[in-house]
Amino acid sequence: MPNGLTLQPGDDSSSKDIEEILRSYKTIAVVGLSPKESRDSHKVARYLLEQGYEIVPVNPGQKEILGKPCFQSLLDIPFQVDVANLFLGPARIPSAVDQAIQIGVHAIWMQIGVVDKESAQKARDAGIPVVMDRCIMQEHRKRIITLSAP
Repeated sequence: MPNGLTLQPGDDSSSKDIEEILRSYKTIAVVGLSPKESRDSHKVARYLLEQGYEIVPVNPGQKEILGKPCFQSLLDIPFQVDVANLFLGPARIPSAVDQAIQIGVHAIWMQIGVVDKESAQKARDAGIPVVMDRCIMQEHRKRIITLSAP
């Protein structure tokens, strides 16, 4: 956990905890990233790239999105990712959370409209903070987060 992160498994996400996630973690796997510029997942990923985050597209139907190689699943990413940002329908959340736990992400972020309390609790039980039903771009904009130095 980064220094100062107070989010404990089972806690709700406070403003301070969200800021710490956004400030401390730099590599974000966007699961369900669409290649269509009009889709929210694409807009959010582009925004995060512009803010200096490393984006890792995860979409089994694509080879590349936003100039980045696209992976079939979280399990196919050959390097560590910090955050799994989920743009998925309810039926696909449990599998994505299981994969996120398996690869050892530092946080799971479920976008607006994405809520799965059972999967969130499973992640929290594994020691992984979870943010649900919030847009990572909107939260970043509210706080004007600057990435920490390495």
